[in-house]
Amino acid sequence: MKEPEQTIDELALRKLPIGIQSFEKLRTKGYMYVDKTELIYRLVSRGDSYFLSRPRRFGKSLLLSTLEAYFQGKKELFSGLAMERLEKNWTVHPVIHLDLNAEKYDSYEMLEKMLKRQLEGWEEQYDCPARDRTYSGRFISVIQAAYEKTGKRVVVLIDEYDKPMLRTFHNLELQNQFKDLLTAFYTVLKSADQYLQFVLITGVTKFAQMGIFSTMNQLSDISLTEQYSQICGMTYKEIEHTFQPELRALAVKNKLSYEQSFTELTRRYDGYHFCEDDNEGLYNPFSVLSALSYLKFEDYWFATGTPTFLVEMLKQTDYDLRDLEGIEVPSGMLMNDRIDVNSPVPIIYQSGYLTIKGYDSLIRQFKLGYPNEEVKYGFFNFIAPFYTSVNATSTPFFIGKFFYELRAGEVDKFMTRLRAFFADIPYELNDKCERHYQMIFYIVFKLLGQFTDAEVQSSHGRADAVVKTGDYIYVFEFKLSGTAEEALKQIDDKEYLIPYTVDGRKLVK
Repeated sequence: MKEPEQTIDELALRKLPIGIQSFEKLRTKGYMYVDKTELIYRLVSRGDSYFLSRPRRFGKSLLLSTLEAYFQGKKELFSGLAMERLEKNWTVHPVIHLDLNAEKYDSYEMLEKMLKRQLEGWEEQYDCPARDRTYSGRFISVIQAAYEKTGKRVVVLIDEYDKPMLRTFHNLELQNQFKDLLTAFYTVLKSADQYLQFVLITGVTKFAQMGIFSTMNQLSDISLTEQYSQICGMTYKEIEHTFQPELRALAVKNKLSYEQSFTELTRRYDGYHFCEDDNEGLYNPFSVLSALSYLKFEDYWFATGTPTFLVEMLKQTDYDLRDLEGIEVPSGMLMNDRIDVNSPVPIIYQSGYLTIKGYDSLIRQFKLGYPNEEVKYGFFNFIAPFYTSVNATSTPFFIGKFFYELRAGEVDKFMTRLRAFFADIPYELNDKCERHYQMIFYIVFKLLGQFTDAEVQSSHGRADAVVKTGDYIYVFEFKLSGTAEEALKQIDDKEYLIPYTVDGRKLVK
C-alpha cells in the first residue's frame, strides 16, 4: 500500500526520551513512554529480591527509576498506564537507590568517596548518625533506621552494581580492593532481609568473586526468564503502537515506504532475545529512539562507546573470534559468573554483542549470534585494529573503497588496498601466525557484507570467500604458505566456480 506523500513538517514529531533515566522527568516533561508497568507490577507482586543483567543503554536505569516512583507512591505519574489499573493500594515505602553508573572508578578513593556521599545523604534523611566506621555497618544501620522511622519495609535499588569491577579489569590489584569493599557492602542485604520489602540489583555481568549471588540465596536471577524477557527493550508492537508519527517521518525523510523504513529499522536494531522460548525479538531502545528522533539510520548504540573491560579482555584473549557466529553453548554458560579471558563468550553475550538465536531443549544448549547489523558491523570495525595495522578511523574508509573497487572490477586496486591490512605483520609460519592472517581475512570480508553480498566459508571443499556485486562474482582462495598460482589452480581443480556459472555475472577468481 502506497503511503500518502507528506513533508516532515506535516508530521507531528514529539519528545522522545533519549538518555532520559528519570521516570518522573519523563512523565512530567511530556516525553513519550513505552508502557512497561504491567511487567513491573508482576515483578513487585510475585517476589522480593531480584537480579537483572542487560547490556548497556537498554533501559535498566529507567526501570529502577520507575520502581522508585512506584514505591514512593507517586500515583499521579502512572496516570493512563497499566499500573494505574492494576495497583489498588499504593503503599509508600522508604527507598534506598544506589546508582554506580556515573563515576569512572579509577582509584579506591573514588569508590570510597561515592559510597560516603550516598551514605551521608541516607543518614541525614533517616536521622541515623554514623556510629559505625565501616561502610557496610553504616549501610545496615541506614536500612534499619529507615524501617524504624517509617514503619514500612525498605526498598533497595542498585543500578550497575558491577561498574567499579568492570572499570578495573586491566588492574587486578585495584579490582581486588573494589571486590573486598563492595562484597562487604552488598552482602549486608542478606542480614537485613527482615527489614526489606523489595530488592532489585542490575548490571551487565555476574562476579562470583563478590559472593553476592552465593551469599544472597534469596536473590532471584530473572535475566533469562521468559516472563520478564521484555521488561527492558522494545518490541515491534510497542514501537508501532507508540511511535506512529515518528515512523512515518522516518520513512518520508529517507524516501522509503513505511514498510521499507520499518524493515530497515528491524535489520539494524532488532534481534535481541533473552530467553530460550522468546520468538519475538527486542529492539535496542537507545538506537530506535535515536533513529526516530534524528530521522537517520546510524550506529547509535555502538557510537556511544565500547566498554573498557571488553577492550581489555579482547587484548588479552587468544580466542578465535570466527567461532562466535553461530556458536553453541550450554545454557548455564550464558550467566557464567566467572570472567575468563580464555572463554570470553559469556561476557560478550552479557555485553550485548551476542544474543540467543536458538535453543535445543533436549541437550539444553543455546545457539548464539549477532543480534543485528548495527552490532555485527560495529563489532568487526571495533576489533579490526587489534588484528591489523589499519586503525579504527581508517577501517570504514578502506572497506568502503574495497566495495567501490570490486563493483567496478578494479581487482588490482582492491588487492593493493587489501595488503594494507597485512602490513607490518612479521611473517613467521606457525599456527598462531596463520590464524592471525586468517582472522584479518575474515574481518575484512565480514565488513564487506554491509555493502554487498560477501560470504566467508569455513568448511572444506568451498572457496574461502565469495563476493557478489551487480556485475561480478569474485571467488577467493587464501594461501598463507602457498603461491597465487596454487590458489588459482585449487579454484579450478575443486570447481569452486561451478555454482555461479549460470548466474550471468562475470566470474573472477
